[in-house]
Amino acid sequence: DDNKPDIQVGDLRIFIKRHQVFRGKTEINLTGKEFNLLLFLAHHPNQVFSKKYLFEMIWHLDALGELATVTVHVNRLRDKLNEVEPEFTAIETVWGNGYRFRVEE
Repeated sequence: DDNKPDIQVGDLRIFIKRHQVFRGKTEINLTGKEFNLLLFLAHHPNQVFSKKYLFEMIWHLDALGELATVTVHVNRLRDKLNEVEPEFTAIETVWGNGYRFRVEE
């Protein structure tokens, strides 16, 4: 069923085949990398991933000196998800470790 999201967390809905992300009724336009980053994190709720690991998984490259790229993409992703109220807080920074997609059990 194409109308059923592959992943739903609160008002966030992710449709993988259609490459679409919604918060409520509002579509959030993400780049390919932003979409892949969100999808990867959402697929692994409550797990902490280092910037190095995320870079290697999303960009498929060795993370030599490129870790700022992950930070930039996470920040852009948060900014876009926050264009809709209320604030989107699921993507958490875990200081010294990386990021996680927090989901209440």
